[in-house]
Amino acid sequence: MANTKWEDIIIGQELIKKRNLRNKTFVLKKEKSELLPLLVDEGWEKVREYENNKYVGLKKNKNIEEQFEDRIWVMLANMGFLEMNGSREFEMSYDFHDPNKMRHIDVFAVDDETILLVECKASEELQEANFDEQIQELSNKLEGLRREAVKQYPGRKVKFIWASYNYIMNRKDLMALEKAGIIFFNNSTVDYYVELIKHIGTSARYQLLGSLFANQEIKNMDNRIPAIQGRMGGYIYYSFSIEPEKLLKIGYVLHRNEANQSMMPTYQRLIKKKRLQEVREYINEGGYFPNSIIISIDTGGKVLQFDSAQPKLDNSISKIGILHIPKKYRSAYIIDGQHRLYGYSNSKYANTNSIPVVAFVDLERSEQIKMFMDINENQKAVPKTLRVTLNADMLWESPDYNEQRQALRSKIAQMLGDEPTSPLYSRIVIGENESSPTKCITVEAIQVALKKSSFFTMFGKKNEIVKEGTFDYGSNQETCDLFYPFIEYCLLYIRDACTEEWEKGDRDSGMLTMNRGIQAIIRVINDVVSMLVSKREINPKTQSVEEMFDIIRYYLSPLTEYINNLTSEQRKDLRGYFGGGADTRFWRAYQKAIADARPGFTPEGLEEFWINETQIYNDDTKEMIFEIERRTKVLISEKLEDFYGTNWLVKGLPKSVYTKAKTIADEKIYESITNNEEGDEISPWSFVTLDDCKQIIISGKLWSTIFEFIFVRPEEQSIIGGKEAKTAWISKINTIQNKLSFNKYSVPATEYQYVKSIYDWLTGLLVL
Repeated sequence: MANTKWEDIIIGQELIKKRNLRNKTFVLKKEKSELLPLLVDEGWEKVREYENNKYVGLKKNKNIEEQFEDRIWVMLANMGFLEMNGSREFEMSYDFHDPNKMRHIDVFAVDDETILLVECKASEELQEANFDEQIQELSNKLEGLRREAVKQYPGRKVKFIWASYNYIMNRKDLMALEKAGIIFFNNSTVDYYVELIKHIGTSARYQLLGSLFANQEIKNMDNRIPAIQGRMGGYIYYSFSIEPEKLLKIGYVLHRNEANQSMMPTYQRLIKKKRLQEVREYINEGGYFPNSIIISIDTGGKVLQFDSAQPKLDNSISKIGILHIPKKYRSAYIIDGQHRLYGYSNSKYANTNSIPVVAFVDLERSEQIKMFMDINENQKAVPKTLRVTLNADMLWESPDYNEQRQALRSKIAQMLGDEPTSPLYSRIVIGENESSPTKCITVEAIQVALKKSSFFTMFGKKNEIVKEGTFDYGSNQETCDLFYPFIEYCLLYIRDACTEEWEKGDRDSGMLTMNRGIQAIIRVINDVVSMLVSKREINPKTQSVEEMFDIIRYYLSPLTEYINNLTSEQRKDLRGYFGGGADTRFWRAYQKAIADARPGFTPEGLEEFWINETQIYNDDTKEMIFEIERRTKVLISEKLEDFYGTNWLVKGLPKSVYTKAKTIADEKIYESITNNEEGDEISPWSFVTLDDCKQIIISGKLWSTIFEFIFVRPEEQSIIGGKEAKTAWISKINTIQNKLSFNKYSVPATEYQYVKSIYDWLTGLLVL
């Protein structure tokens, strides 16, 4: 006879009471005061005194394993599972021949149709794990545990779940779980269902069961519905009314969320709690929604049964009859109307109302996305982060190969945030997931970095190859399968070598796991790969990741050393730049860190960039611009005085220029008089700027009679565009002068050479 502790299973009020206790992250108890010193050493804290001072109230935080186990337990209880293990000592017999062989079960949950057994693993800190032996041990006992559960609860489906918190699972363990039929829940999966419960209550159970038991039959469900069959947009569809509770059972919402990454492409926004509450209140007050919920029925490749009614209308393309909807979990994808549907969850009208539905059959996921986008285009705007990922999913098999590679770049970015083995797992903002200081990398940032790299092939307008990618195998899927393990491997190396920096995210002047840092890392990896491919030292399409990385590591190690030794001044300098130039500066800084230690690494443009960025031309440029302005004013004043005589200042300057300069001069004169200061006479001409000089030069007849022959450079005499174009050099010099007012600006070599050419030319004019 089996020794399973079925007496430990609780229901009803006892389950509710236990849920309230498990929902707390701490334990309370009453103990004798004399034991207080000993209990404090064990981690207990005094929180209450009693009238009888022989006793004290104590509190102790649960350890991380207990907290995570309780979180899973409470999650399932809140979903409406009816029977659950009451204690942490629940054990089940798994060997028919020896019932004394027992196996501990962390969480055991039962509803009318299903049984869930959950193994929980948790860690205080994020770490890599190897659960090979534990998974094998559980796998060997699954069948015995399944038989024992079904014997106690006949007719129910059984599913085993491996739930982990703060563990990075390796691929071998994930494959072992999959082979054994054990479902893996990571941090994101648990977070998703906990959050979903807050929004839709016990109806979240249907979303869970739809994922766990996809396409398995729901027993005791009447699946016959009166319906109208019609055609629209080349598709057959059915229009009918159905009780919300029934649709909730078979329905599934493809939320764009890390928890659903295995079902890519997904498209729905996560249900908004406030909006759902408003819908539910409206329904409970007798309100209704006449517009239809849009779904796609997944037949699993079978013909959907539709029994036409008699009589038929010969001149109508529509038919009336009985539709047999699949009575299976996750057989109806909700394309539009999730808030209206889930508004009925926990409503008194869930079984007594009916809601209108338009059901398409076996719509391709890309077509579902398109329909979702079309419906929402003129309603609530689809957020940018969601739109980016949806558009990419739609382009996966586009006839335009560049659009295919756009989809591939997005897929890689999403995988880096979704895959439990990725060092950027839960660090990338995907869909409508919320950002945080450590989750601050966007899909767009990674897409941009990949687009600026040479990993994937670039195509022309007619899909001809313009530049072949180092990792491009021709098709998106083959290229993804080749490239993703490589980039994950490289990033794992960077993370392990720069652990402290990796954990910062955007906090504490972090330089690595934020948009600019990750973009720079990806682009530098590309630089190294491109160099080694060109030298034929590696071949990504024929070599293993490990074999290539033995060579690549030599070039990445100086970069990790540079990152680990960044000074506060270097951080301030790099993070102080904004705009597109800031991304380039990060990338060039990372390139330079490698180039300084590895002479063979000479990326194109690196040397020129740093010459331009070191401000070596700043002082000379400032001096030359000062002289350009002074000499321009000397030439202007001499020519105006020759033309107008002693009143040249008033007669020769445009009114706006003169008024502005005289106002400033008058203020300076007033200040010097009131401060009893004596000095040289203050003239408005002292406050005429280089930009003002241009207005004087092109003013009226002065341009054609005097200045056109002086201030137009010989090489620009024939330029098209008139006096504005021929004096554009003044505006350019003025712009450079303005940029030099910013401390961080570094005059590039091209600007220095331009300023020098103007300086040399004006010097020649004065000599003449």
